[in-house]
Amino acid sequence: MQNQTIRMWAEDDRPREKMMLKGERALSNAELIAILIGSGSQEESAVELSMRILKVKENDLSAVAKMTIKELMQFKGIGSVKAITIKAALELGKRRQLAVAEKKKSITSSADAFELIAPFIQDKKTEEFWIMILNRRNQVIETRKISSGGVNHTAVDPKVLFKIVLEYLGSLVIMVHNHPSGNLKPSQTDLDLTKKMVQAGLLLDIDVIDHLIITDHGYFSFKDAGAM
Repeated sequence: MQNQTIRMWAEDDRPREKMMLKGERALSNAELIAILIGSGSQEESAVELSMRILKVKENDLSAVAKMTIKELMQFKGIGSVKAITIKAALELGKRRQLAVAEKKKSITSSADAFELIAPFIQDKKTEEFWIMILNRRNQVIETRKISSGGVNHTAVDPKVLFKIVLEYLGSLVIMVHNHPSGNLKPSQTDLDLTKKMVQAGLLLDIDVIDHLIITDHGYFSFKDAGAM
């Protein structure tokens, strides 16, 4: 038997009507995506199609955000327009997060640093290495990507890193890199690099005050863990 279309559902179960009646917080992730794509196919409703996309990624929106337009178009019922709409909505969400974080430019904790840098580095499929350059009042001067690499590694040249810091007359540095694997445990290479950068910074009167490892679901702070 052919599945019911959304128009055949009770009004309270239709995503758009449900949002009007109960607000956006009442909707599931699948229902929100269904509003974006508007329709499904003859075999399934927009909500069912959205649930199928989410199920493939274990209901992880961060994983969905990593999907390319071509990957989204592999789902029957998702053409280029729908795929682009989904990607655009997820990007807007990321930019909103960034706009909120940028209003708080003073870094007083690892949580502050994570909030500011996460929109830049989360949802990446390969490793990237970033720095946050601060003045002595812990205010962020600049946020810059230093390098990008493969799934499990990216090279960092101390000369390049500190050259950029000096260009901005920075006094403090927070190093950040992501682990696409989701593993928050620092590798021995991460530990060695942190020590090396701290020592190099001392020679230039630049304090490396933290190093964050970021995944889609959280972060690890070398400073908080006493690993600096």
